[in-house]
Parts: sequence; structure tokens; C-alpha cells
Amino acid sequence: MKQFKRFAWLFLLLIPLLIVAGCGKSSSNKTIKVGIMGSDEKIWKPIKTKLAKEGVNIKLVTFTDYNQPNAALTNHEIDINSFQHTFFMQAWNKAHKTNIVSIGKTVRAPLRLYSKKVKNVSAIKKGDQITIPNDSTNEGRALHLLQSAGLIKVDNKVELPTPKNITENKLKLKITPVDAAQTPRSLSDAAGAVVNNEFAAEAKLPNNECIFKEKLNKASIPYINIIAANKSDKNNKTYQKIVKAYQSESTKKLIKKYYHGLSVPAW
Repeated sequence: MKQFKRFAWLFLLLIPLLIVAGCGKSSSNKTIKVGIMGSDEKIWKPIKTKLAKEGVNIKLVTFTDYNQPNAALTNHEIDINSFQHTFFMQAWNKAHKTNIVSIGKTVRAPLRLYSKKVKNVSAIKKGDQITIPNDSTNEGRALHLLQSAGLIKVDNKVELPTPKNITENKLKLKITPVDAAQTPRSLSDAAGAVVNNEFAAEAKLPNNECIFKEKLNKASIPYINIIAANKSDKNNKTYQKIVKAYQSESTKKLIKKYYHGLSVPAW
């Protein structure tokens, strides 16, 4: 009986240690949910495989709409995301009173003007329709692209212009904002469409077939794509490990292989 009591006391003393050990194991093996656009799966899957060998478990959560990944991040439905540029993040934070921050650079992805009806910008005719993404940051960015192409002029005092801020439109072009994911499909009807990188990649629109491309210069720095997290997780070591795995030579090769110049590494 005494021996039984002794073992019982030892067991009771060990319970807290077992609980702590169990908690520690659960924490270290936590699956990190990474929100991405579907077209980026081929870049992220090898990163997921590589990190799994290092004890970091990743679950890729794919989205089709630019409005979804930041909402999911704020609601802690995912842990980090990789889909947006810095300017988009800043505009989102301002509009939604959130605290999302960049934890690492990924790629530069210039906007491009595509057309299936004309071979160059000068062939666009009076009254033609041009579709652009309708989210606030890419809408303004697309209008600046059309201005750089010499098709319109916008009020440069407005940080995020909309079609209402077009100050000159000599060709009376019909500038039509649509969901970013629909811009490639709009090419069957419109004379041209300004298309984001991931949707150009999904639609297999070749880089060399665009009729105008956004220049990569100092002005394009706010449009560098990033991996983002909630501010409270900015210094999370596991998330930083994921950033490091992304910013590797093997990822550079994958970007070159799959995007053929549609995106270029920015780190």
C-alpha cells in the first residue's frame, strides 16, 4: 500500500510536467496557414515541402479575390499571406483600420496592358473600351499605366485616382473597372485590358505579347509584393523562417521557370 501511495504521489507530481511538455509540443508543431492566390501554388508548394523537412508545417490557403486574404489574416483564419504589394497593404490598413505589416519582399510584378485586337498602343481607336482592375490601389495604378502609355491624363494630385479623375481623354476611351480576376476574360470584348501578374499567369497571357508594360523604377517601389502578417506577429521566428525559405535561389529559379518575366524577384 505504501509503495502504491508513493507511485501515486510521483504520478501527481509528473502531471504538470506532462502538461507543459504536451503544450510545448503542440506549439512547436503548429501548422502555419499561408494565404496565397491560386496562381502562386507552384511557387509555394516546393517551399512547403522544403520546410516540412525542417519541422515547419505549412498549409496553403488559396484565394481568388484580392479582398479575401487580408480579411482572413485579420480574423486569424490564416497566419500570414503573400499576394499584395506594399501600397495595397497600406490602403487596406487605412480603409479597414487594421495593423497588417510586411515581413519580407517577394517579387515585382509590373502591370501590363494586353490586347487581342491591336498589336500596339497607337492602334487603339476612338471610343475603344479599356478594362482595368476595380480594387482601389490597382485601379489607380492602372490609370497611371494608361497615362504612361499616352492614352489619357489623370489628376496627379490624387493619390488613388479613379476614372472620375481623368483630366484628358482625347480618344474618348471607355475606361471600365471590373473585378481584377475578370480582366483577362474581358479581352474578348474590350480593345485592351490592364491585367495583374497572377491573373495574366492564370490566363497564360505571355509577357512578350503585352502592348505596354509598367516600368520598374523608383516609382514602382511601393508596388513590390510582400509576405504580410499581423503587426503583433512581426517578429515571429517561424514566419521569418518562411520568409527566408522564400527568398532563396531555388525560388528565383521557380519564378523564372513559371512566370517568364511576368514577375521578377525583389529581394
